[in-house]
Amino acid sequence: MSSWQTEELVRAISRLCGWLYFCAWSASFYPQPILNFQRRSTQGLTPDFPLLNVFGFACYTISTAAFLYSPAVRAQYAARHPVSPEPTVRFNDLAFGVHACFLCALVYSQFWPRLWGWKPASGIVRRSNTVTLGLLWGGMLAILITIIIVLARGGDGDGLNGTEWAWIDVVYSLTYVKLLLTIFKYIPQVIANYKRKSTVGWSIIQQLLDFSGGVLSLLQLVIDSALQADWSGLTGNPVKFGLANISLIFDIIFITQHYVLYGPVAEKVEPDDDVGDPAHGPRLERQPLLPTDADRSR
Repeated sequence: MSSWQTEELVRAISRLCGWLYFCAWSASFYPQPILNFQRRSTQGLTPDFPLLNVFGFACYTISTAAFLYSPAVRAQYAARHPVSPEPTVRFNDLAFGVHACFLCALVYSQFWPRLWGWKPASGIVRRSNTVTLGLLWGGMLAILITIIIVLARGGDGDGLNGTEWAWIDVVYSLTYVKLLLTIFKYIPQVIANYKRKSTVGWSIIQQLLDFSGGVLSLLQLVIDSALQADWSGLTGNPVKFGLANISLIFDIIFITQHYVLYGPVAEKVEPDDDVGDPAHGPRLERQPLLPTDADRSR
């Protein structure tokens, strides 16, 4: 096999990894809303997770579209990365971002049960915490400040000298905001699972799919950088590289919580219990999926 054929084969593998990770990550957004719909409740899921996801994936989608279709941003990227002037962003990245943003908005809408025809738990109002709201407003402010700096200091320059402020810096600010939100969006759910000693209401299937997608995304990025013989493709696309690694770490935490620390459990929702825990809603009765020693002795 010639070197040209080998390179084409590797490129095909990269594209295959891209679409496989797109399918895995895209599919990972369905188990949670389906689980909520089946339970007719969002009990066990913190509102912080989908809210940060909506804003985060909006930033991701805009930055990916800019890298793909903005001639100015692509030219500025090439000026800053002369060895590998082609951004390691693919169309499947954009398709994933649009799809994810829509599904996250759908999940967040489920925190308004009347929109879905569900009976809301009486006296229970679930809001995002102040840290989450601070991250949202802080992210918006950071992006706005970057835009102002580019307008004020960029002047009429096109950013091709690689040193002056340019629109690519605004794009990078979007990616860094997305990375920051990805780090913090999982933490409230990890804490909630720990306090409840349960993962009921949190879909583990989405984490298994997310883990698979993270591995494939990271593999595609490594392959693309190797083809360019320049590992700056990793640093030149920090959001994709960072997303894969951060997601993998938290996926492992959730998988450990579900299968090791607390064990897979079924739940029994008692609909007549309208009092419940103000923090978590109606009481959930946790039932082991496997029989206990007490059950065997009966």
